[in-house]
Amino acid sequence: MVIASLVWFLLDVFERETRKAEEQAANMVINQLRSALVIKGAEVMLSRQGRLDDQEGMNPFDLVDHQWPNYAGPCQRPESDPGTWCFWRGEEAGKAAGPDGWLIYTPKQPITLYGRNALGGEPLAWTVTTDFADRNKNGEREHQERSTGLKLAPVLLTEKSVRAQDAGH
Repeated sequence: MVIASLVWFLLDVFERETRKAEEQAANMVINQLRSALVIKGAEVMLSRQGRLDDQEGMNPFDLVDHQWPNYAGPCQRPESDPGTWCFWRGEEAGKAAGPDGWLIYTPKQPITLYGRNALGGEPLAWTVTTDFADRNKNGEREHQERSTGLKLAPVLLTEKSVRAQDAGH
C-alpha cells in the first residue's frame, strides 16, 4: 500500500513537471517570435517602402534563423500533431486583401499559455497583426490611430473559422 501511494505521488509530480516544461518551452517559442516581430516591424517602419498592414498574416517562423525541432512547417489540416507548431495559410472570410495565416500549436497535455487554457490535443492559434496606438482605449483601431508595430494576436479556433480557412483551399 505504501509503495502504491509513493508511485501514485511520483507519477503526479512527473505529470506536473512535464506540463510545466511544455508550458515553458511553448512560452519561449512565443517570446522569440514576438521579439522577431518587433524587429520586423521596426525594419518595415524604417524602410518607408513597405506597410505594416502588408505583413499581417505572415509566418513569424520565417523571421527566425533557427531550426525548430517541433515546427512542422505548413499545416496539413487546421490542427497539428500534439507537441508541434505549424503554420496554416488560407483566405479569411470576407477579407478582400491577401491570404491570412495562423500559427498553430497543439499541446500534448493541458497547459496554459498567456492566460489561454488548452486541453491536450486542443490547438491554440495566433495570427500576425498590426499593433496600434489606441488613443481612446476602446480596443478597436480607428482610421486616425496609426500602426506602431507587429504582434501575435490570439485567434479563436471555432468550427466556423476552420471552415472559412478550408474554403480558401
